[in-house]
Amino acid sequence: MISRHLAHLRQWNLVSDRRQGLWVYYRVQDELPDWANRVLTASLDGVAGESPFAEDCAALATMTNRPSAACCA
Repeated sequence: MISRHLAHLRQWNLVSDRRQGLWVYYRVQDELPDWANRVLTASLDGVAGESPFAEDCAALATMTNRPSAACCA
């Protein structure tokens, strides 16, 4: 079911994907419409400090091999 949702997000140019072997890696598009940025910002603000999101953010901050470390500001 999640792959269907990701396919829709890709179709609407909200995420991009990269295939590597059997794996598909998804990322949020760099250039999103204003409405999408507002939704993501409101969602992030709404869960800030809540479990399990705070723990996930802390774990991401310790991953030095990520392409971008600006996820959890």
